[in-house]
Amino acid sequence: MIRINENYLKLKASYLFADIAKRVNDFAAANPDKSVIRLGIGDVTEPLPEVCVQALHEGADELAQRETFKGYGPEQGYAFLREAIAEGDYADTSISADEIFVSDGAKCDSANIQEIFAEDGLKLAIPDPVYPVYIDTNVMAGRTGANVNDRYEGVTYLECTPENGYIPAIPDHPTDLIYLCFPNNPTGAMATREQLAAWVDYAKANQAIILYDVAYVAFIRDDSLPKSIYEISGADEVAIEMRSFSKTAGFTGTRCAYTVVPKKLQAYDAAGNAHSVHGLWNRRQATKFNGVSYPVQKAAAAIYTAEGQAQVKAKTDFYLENAAIVREAMTKLGYDCVGGENAPYIWIKTGQPSWDFFDLLLDKAGVVCTPGAGFGTCGEGHVRISAFNSRENIENAMERIAAALA
Repeated sequence: MIRINENYLKLKASYLFADIAKRVNDFAAANPDKSVIRLGIGDVTEPLPEVCVQALHEGADELAQRETFKGYGPEQGYAFLREAIAEGDYADTSISADEIFVSDGAKCDSANIQEIFAEDGLKLAIPDPVYPVYIDTNVMAGRTGANVNDRYEGVTYLECTPENGYIPAIPDHPTDLIYLCFPNNPTGAMATREQLAAWVDYAKANQAIILYDVAYVAFIRDDSLPKSIYEISGADEVAIEMRSFSKTAGFTGTRCAYTVVPKKLQAYDAAGNAHSVHGLWNRRQATKFNGVSYPVQKAAAAIYTAEGQAQVKAKTDFYLENAAIVREAMTKLGYDCVGGENAPYIWIKTGQPSWDFFDLLLDKAGVVCTPGAGFGTCGEGHVRISAFNSRENIENAMERIAAALA
């Protein structure tokens, strides 16, 4: 008799964004004459930077010629891209090109990286609220107990609340695998250098590993804030960093990201012997991943040219201008907000259940947001509004919301 992985049965019946899609589809079917402005899922709307489009064409043209055709590429990524990343993103750190692994998405990497760690006895520390993939994939792997009152047993939840500025406090007990995301999804909050250094010290003291998701790094405009955890001394001994080109350069449909696994990073077997995490991840990728397509990697490398950097900044500036419009409008309506300054998300304290506020905006304004409760218990009473849309839609959505909430 074939059996299922019963850990899947612990998961909530449906994924957050599937719930949103169903409600939006039901609304659209019942109101065919009403337009819907979607500010929920964090998908980009602006086209790829010109340098990336040109590089995609060049890569495709190379594949059309026998002399320049390429088949399987290296699972870790082509050297030209890994070197461009090292020079462009890590020039002032200890990170080298051979510690960078190119992939088809930070979501995939954040889900897959936990495979190389123990399933039993591993103590998780996961923020609340946070991107659902972190907790769900560990549930699937069997690292948690049952879901009781919307929280999984055996997990240390790092609460992010108005009282702590949505920056989680360090636990007062040991944990092993720590998920951090800054700029944060969904809150848009950003940790300071001092706060990040404290996490590095904690990880060292407990022989823990930090999984640091910095997918929204391109939106950081405050130069005093760290853009990489490796700006913190000693972080290359305790941290894995994941980045994505999805929000940086609009690659949500093109798929390219990377994960940094330093060679200094070690984890331990049951006998206490140290092993290279870099070596384990390299073995995992070589076995289960065939690499990102050559034209896409060419397009990603183009981001690191002078023209590419300017075009990426123009795209992210545009979304941040959208975010400023949203934040100003919601603040004028009397709501407390964070985010929208170094991140494309605005986290709004609603003063009512988050799904109720979601339904209110959908029914009365035809605007889709994301209910905070879908990101965790501490997300209740909040919603997330995304700045990823056209200027016209952002301005129209704010006018609709103002009228609906008047």
